[in-house]
Amino acid sequence: MIQAISGRCLAPALAVLLCLAGVAARAGVDIQEVESPAGVSTWLVEDHTLPFVALELRFRGGASLDQPDKRGAVNLMTGLLEEGAADMDARAFARASDEIGAEFNYDTGRDAVSVSARFLSETRDRATQLLRASIVEPRFAPAAIERVRAQVLSVIRSNLKDPDKIARNTLSKMIYGSHPYGSSKLGTIESVIALTRDDILAAHRAVFARDRVYVSAVGDITPDQLSKLVDDLLGTLPAKGTPLPERATLNLPGGVRVVDFDTPQSTALFAQPGISRDDPDFFAAYVLNHIIGGGTFSSRLMTEVREKRGLTYGVYSYLANHDDADVWIGSVASANDRIAKAIKVIRAQWSRVRAEGVTQAELDAAKTYLTGAYPLRFDGNGPIANILAGMQMRKMPRDYIARRNDLIEAVTLADVNRVAKRLMAPEKLTFVVVGRPDGIATSTN
Repeated sequence: MIQAISGRCLAPALAVLLCLAGVAARAGVDIQEVESPAGVSTWLVEDHTLPFVALELRFRGGASLDQPDKRGAVNLMTGLLEEGAADMDARAFARASDEIGAEFNYDTGRDAVSVSARFLSETRDRATQLLRASIVEPRFAPAAIERVRAQVLSVIRSNLKDPDKIARNTLSKMIYGSHPYGSSKLGTIESVIALTRDDILAAHRAVFARDRVYVSAVGDITPDQLSKLVDDLLGTLPAKGTPLPERATLNLPGGVRVVDFDTPQSTALFAQPGISRDDPDFFAAYVLNHIIGGGTFSSRLMTEVREKRGLTYGVYSYLANHDDADVWIGSVASANDRIAKAIKVIRAQWSRVRAEGVTQAELDAAKTYLTGAYPLRFDGNGPIANILAGMQMRKMPRDYIARRNDLIEAVTLADVNRVAKRLMAPEKLTFVVVGRPDGIATSTN
């Protein structure tokens, strides 16, 4: 969460260990499942090479738990978690963390509130006490509320002048309507100003419950130690949280919506319906997206829009999988007098790939890149703990890491081209353009 990340530097000892952990070579990731006496399931990668532990918590729901008239409450609440807890004010909490070389970060996403902890083995018990206090006993002091509220409002006001943020908020509102995904996790100026301490307390009760928590740990800790830590940390939380929202109904009518903004360059986002991670065709779609717009210079869109025509510095697409919606999204920016042509080329490529498919050479190059890049994600205790928590939230099996590249390699050219015909929907490809584009007018609702 942009307002909640601490500005304090890591304690020197922990910083050194983080660096060492980041370069440690790993032959594999051996995941143990640990269930605490209170029934909290945790994934553990035990590694006693360094006296350091990375802990990740995910509480499902995130900003989507905001009530319609309380947008931004979960984000503001999360930003206050390190602004004082139990008998410590913000300064005392920061000082206590620094004294033991611990780092705590808190973040609000659409689907989860994330809590990250990094601490030395010798201070594990004290770090757990501090982390527990921030989660279970936050102070939400009036002065802290006003300080963090001002930070949030500053970001919201800045976003109102950012074409990319305007495009994203406009597209979200168009796609998701009144669903929580349809509004920014930050809220609006009006909604954030109106939030009270009682609203923040309600957001805290909605988020923090044992029935929606996912925990992972990597490093110098045994299963028994982790089991005790988890119950000490979470044992007093409510058993159940606020009901989660229903699945979103997507509105992707095709066409273009123009948002007037005085800038020499237009920013455009485009979207169409996506595909669930549970779908048997997901990996074929994942490879297909990489070929079309996966962010490398060899993608179809980069070749056609940038390399051949010089219409942009960059264009990309990705599959966005949320708890309540699956969307295929892309982005491009170009001068006002060129954005119309860029959009035309993107539409043409969308139709061409759907009709003609991709080549074996494109498929082979995509597989080489995707399988080669994957191991680079596991470059330290923190990144691994983060990946494991995400896997749990997506209900992925523990052997997924070992099997993932095999799943990519198993995708055939016939699979990719069949999925292109099934999934790609040029008629539903919907653009939001922020700027003053030449020759483009709004052509959708």
